[in-house]
Amino acid sequence: MRILAIDTALDLCAACVASDDADAPLSAESLPMLRGHAEALLPLIERVIARIEGGFEAIDRIAVTVGPGSYTGLRVGLSAARAIGLATGKPVVGVGTLSALLAPLLAESGEGMIAATVDARHGAVYVQALGPNDGLAPVHLPVEVAAERLGAGPVVLTGSGAPLVAAALAARG
Repeated sequence: MRILAIDTALDLCAACVASDDADAPLSAESLPMLRGHAEALLPLIERVIARIEGGFEAIDRIAVTVGPGSYTGLRVGLSAARAIGLATGKPVVGVGTLSALLAPLLAESGEGMIAATVDARHGAVYVQALGPNDGLAPVHLPVEVAAERLGAGPVVLTGSGAPLVAAALAARG
């Protein structure tokens, strides 16, 4: 199965084509940006698709991040994914931003908890965590409350909110 993955939720505009029979993406590109996703996304997708044999016809599914993230960025990504899905007849699926951040850590996970965090500004984060015995469903919390909910054990953090949560965890001992 080949999946066109689109991410415009945070501070970059990215797309890749991944296949279940390959360890690395078949084609990928990302551009760091705070604004301008609407102008950058479709040309970026066109370049990514041009590098795979069969073009859009070789894609089986389209995946797109659905948040949390920038409202405008999310609208751009969702609109593009939906348009490509309608034009190609391929299904479109949403992927939570926090789940997407956690996915690479699942294979590397050792003992303790893994947590994806996104800086929600104003002293808060969006956080989702998975652990051997428990976890934390995606939620918006003040940084200190997120640190408290993650507990005292070892925690591997990822995402733009990781430095904030790490500092709060360190302050808790």
